Amino acid sequence: MTTLPILRLKRGKEDSLDRFHPWVFSGALTRMPDAEHDGIEEGDLVQVAASDGRIIGTGHFQIGSIAVRMLTFDATETVDADFFGRRLADAAALRHTLRLPSETTTAYRLVHGEGDFLPGLVVDVYGATAVMQAHSPGMHFARHAIAEALTKLPDAGIKSVYYKSETTLPYKAHLDPQNDYIVGSYIGDTALENGLQFRVDWLKGQKTGFFVDQRDNRDLVGRYSAGRSVLNMFCYTGGFSVYALAGGARSVVSVDSSAKAISLTDANVELNFPGCDIHKSFAVDAFKYLDSMESGEHDLIILDPPAFAKHRSALHNALQGYRRLNAKAFEKIAHGGILFTFSCSQAVSKEQFRLAVFSAAAQSRRRVRILHQLTQPADHPINIYHPEGEYLKGLVLYVE
Repeated sequence: MTTLPILRLKRGKEDSLDRFHPWVFSGALTRMPDAEHDGIEEGDLVQVAASDGRIIGTGHFQIGSIAVRMLTFDATETVDADFFGRRLADAAALRHTLRLPSETTTAYRLVHGEGDFLPGLVVDVYGATAVMQAHSPGMHFARHAIAEALTKLPDAGIKSVYYKSETTLPYKAHLDPQNDYIVGSYIGDTALENGLQFRVDWLKGQKTGFFVDQRDNRDLVGRYSAGRSVLNMFCYTGGFSVYALAGGARSVVSVDSSAKAISLTDANVELNFPGCDIHKSFAVDAFKYLDSMESGEHDLIILDPPAFAKHRSALHNALQGYRRLNAKAFEKIAHGGILFTFSCSQAVSKEQFRLAVFSAAAQSRRRVRILHQLTQPADHPINIYHPEGEYLKGLVLYVE
């Protein structure tokens, strides 16, 4: 085993690591290393030691508030290509348990960072293409070994690996990542989700090209849509709209401020329902659209905005945004309407989001009941030692 640099913790700072939390904060170290004096670069593997010298485990070093993302708490385990192969095989075995992929669903998350004990790595699969995102320099440097291991997973059927990390890596690391295929090339961009077809734009789209984390919640929208007039706000690629149509909606309206998103939505509706005449789409600001629409026009509204708070410093403004958005929906939704409302902001807790929605409901003075409390699907597992991994919050509300 290659000898790795050792970073030592201040006294008492090993408690969270002894409970297997995978983050080491810079303030917990006796001192932050630097390349000039210690020869430790961002992305290097380091061992972390308690104040008494006991080796706790190994992780990737980076500059920032999170100084080390722990990969293993076994002091004797070597982190190499075989290590990544084993972790990816474990992740694939969990998806096999979930029956992913299947004949009806070929879009799913294969690696969910800390939830799969690979902090800093996300892999979404669309048919035979895996889209990989690194959120840490260490995973960036391991990308080729990871890509090779992905193509060797039995039953996954991965032929191409597209690397998309230009916007996810810390810009101060000066890594200059290039979005491109690491393995293979373009082999089609259509994937299945519960038997419905979706075009996925991993080249220019948000995240990995499609929000696979809403799969179960989209299916629930479909089950509530029969005979209803549906409004899908912040529609992006139109996933909720397609499910609403499949569920027998009377009419569906899709709204997004991005004209590109609207074109993707229209393409996905046409892909599944050629010539559909009960779907309309508008590239317009969400609040402007809600202000302009008639009260009672829609009896099922979906609010799935982008993250209002990417950092805790923006938490106050984010909660105000959620209150304002939901208050407008409560004002406009028809009597007996159903509101699906979400937050994907990791900085916003379930309790804070629920309080924001409660405040909006109280402001509307309407009777509101909670039908469902929603979260991310099982292919976005939450490491029990890392509760921060539970980022998606949702409520289904019955509004009288």
